Amino acid sequence: MPALTTYKTPILADWVDYNGHLRDAFYLLIFSYATDAFMDHLGLNSDNREASGNSLFTLECHLNYLHEVKLGEEVEVHTQIVGHDRKRVHLYHSLHKPGSDDALAASEQMLLHVDLAGPRSAPFSEAVLNTLQALAKEQNDLPKPVWIGRVIALPA
Repeated sequence: MPALTTYKTPILADWVDYNGHLRDAFYLLIFSYATDAFMDHLGLNSDNREASGNSLFTLECHLNYLHEVKLGEEVEVHTQIVGHDRKRVHLYHSLHKPGSDDALAASEQMLLHVDLAGPRSAPFSEAVLNTLQALAKEQNDLPKPVWIGRVIALPA
C-alpha cells in the first residue's frame, strides 16, 4: 500500500508571501490539516473525541522545506506511519504535486494520545489501536522516509 493521501488543496492567495511562494507557516497548516484527516481515518473524529474525551496532541514536529510551492498549485499530503506504541504515533507527512513522488516538503511528527480531562497521556482505545496497527501493517513495505531523524546543527 502506498502512503495514505490525507489532504488535498490548492495554494490560496492568503497563503503566499511577497515572492509568490507558500509562506513557511502554511506548510505546517497544510500538514496540520493532514493530521486531522489522519485522526479521522483512525476513528478519532470530532464525534469520537467528544464521546471519549480523548484526542491527539503534537509533541514534536520537524519541517523540511524542499522545493518552492507557488500560488494556485495543487498539492496533496501523503502520510506514513513510522512507528507507534499504545499511546504515541510517529508520523511522516510529505507534500507533493498530485501524481508526483517528489516531495516538496516533509514533516516528521510525534503525536500523543491524551485524556483531555487531565490532560494526561492515555492508551488508545482498542478500536483505534486496531485501526492503527492495521494501517501500519499495510504500510510495512514502504521505504523508510528520507527526511526523518534529522537534527538541526551547524557542522563542527
